[in-house]
Amino acid sequence: MRLDDRKKFPSGMEDYLGYYGWHFSKKMCEWASKKMYKTRPTGEKEYITPYTKETFEVLVRRYSIKLDVSYDAVYVANMCKADFLGSSIQDEGRLALYVQDVINDPDAYDGMVFTRFYADCIGSGSAINWEDMI
Repeated sequence: MRLDDRKKFPSGMEDYLGYYGWHFSKKMCEWASKKMYKTRPTGEKEYITPYTKETFEVLVRRYSIKLDVSYDAVYVANMCKADFLGSSIQDEGRLALYVQDVINDPDAYDGMVFTRFYADCIGSGSAINWEDMI
């Protein structure tokens, strides 16, 4: 059982969790992904063009990856694109494999991807308007 299982949450978060559990809704995935960027050597931010669910499904099929594409998977794909693509992840085929590994991790707990995202929001001071994400 989760240690933070609905003790006291920000306004609207309980409703969100009631609909989606510890997973991304389409709106939450889009909101989070639009904030992602690569940092240039100059320190300048270069915002990525995020994958949509549809564009990531095409990518997964192109590389014959076995993955049920959820909004959690789309979030991981965009995070990987912003943080690793062109560095430790060389191309989109390997990006799709990375997402498959994260989503299908046999020792992961349900909601791991969203929980890590929420922890990042807490750590960075990024407020979420939960009502807008439903």
